[in-house]
Amino acid sequence: MGLKSWLGRRRGEEQAAAVPSAPTEQDILAALNRVNAMLTEGNAPPVITSRVQRIARTIRDTLPQLRHLGVGTIESYSVMATATDYLPEAVGGYLRLPREWADTRPIDGYKTSLMVLIDQLELLAATMDKILDAANRADAQALIAHGMFLQAKFGPPSGPDLTLGPTA
Repeated sequence: MGLKSWLGRRRGEEQAAAVPSAPTEQDILAALNRVNAMLTEGNAPPVITSRVQRIARTIRDTLPQLRHLGVGTIESYSVMATATDYLPEAVGGYLRLPREWADTRPIDGYKTSLMVLIDQLELLAATMDKILDAANRADAQALIAHGMFLQAKFGPPSGPDLTLGPTA
């Protein structure tokens, strides 16, 4: 911004900064669908497709639970970033390489591009599994806490005797 335009602004007049909104669940699901399309169009090997599908399935299972963890948590950010950035970038980088070269030529010590991608996908899968477990554990802890409340409020569980009595 030039000095003249800065001086010409009135007090209180702010230029709206273009801040993108956070991706919605629909945006995340659309990103996963795009990654799946990349795999199909790029004729990705089954070893890659199966790992990506596992990650996508875990993300889909986690999305409803993210509401309980909170929108601003590191977990919710990690799920969103994995679906919209980390996963597409990893898969796209591999698929842009010639298949024979990517699968046979070492690029990182003894590892081929295929092996490097598998390592990355395994790391993403483990991280998404941990986040899903954390989200479910939060619900399980709430259930336990509620049970403790009920027990404290109403005493030890002593339900009705559901037996038919002694059998003759």
